[in-house]
Amino acid sequence: MKLNLNPIVKEETTKERAYKEIKSAILKGYISSDEVFTEVQLAESLNTSRTPIREAVQDLIKEGLLIAIPRKGLTVRKITEGELEQIFMLRISIESEVIKKLTGMINEKQLTELKQICKQQEAAMNDGDEAEFIKHDQQFHLTLPRFANYELVEQVLLNLHDLSTLIGLQAVKRKNRMAEVLREHLAIIEAMGTRDPSLAANRMIEHLRLTNQSIKLQKKGESSS
Repeated sequence: MKLNLNPIVKEETTKERAYKEIKSAILKGYISSDEVFTEVQLAESLNTSRTPIREAVQDLIKEGLLIAIPRKGLTVRKITEGELEQIFMLRISIESEVIKKLTGMINEKQLTELKQICKQQEAAMNDGDEAEFIKHDQQFHLTLPRFANYELVEQVLLNLHDLSTLIGLQAVKRKNRMAEVLREHLAIIEAMGTRDPSLAANRMIEHLRLTNQSIKLQKKGESSS
């Protein structure tokens, strides 16, 4: 028997809204890793009490996006060279296998959805909106395991991508890198469209290798300036 009841819509708590706002500001580069700030400052900026801020901050510390500095406050995590190497080692290993699996099963509707994400990236590139470009970049990469029905892999990649995003803005700041990323994404889609798993995997590996290289070049340029 079907009951004629309307589903209850769960409203976001203040803590959930605070978490989203702070995380968004971190990933968009609005809060620099050179800044030290406090829960009080966050509460004042978001016009709320400290309790939901404290809970949101604890979640972000667990996710590795924030670091607590004793007797000083908080700062955005800086990714070390060793961590950068590990992030891309994991991403290359995982994403190359995901795309091999997906290439054998992807349909035209899914290919069209990936192309649409690339169009959104192109629009962000033309607007010079680096943060929006990075958001769609993450969307592109996380859509692949979702299409392959790899839920656990998607969760693992989400965490890696959040860490990657801390440095992703550096990668796209290099001249012409956004245009290169867009071409690389389209080449990956093209390879999947030909149903060639090895070609698609190789293009994904090359894309991630070039992204890693771009980040290193940008970091080197910043340290020498």
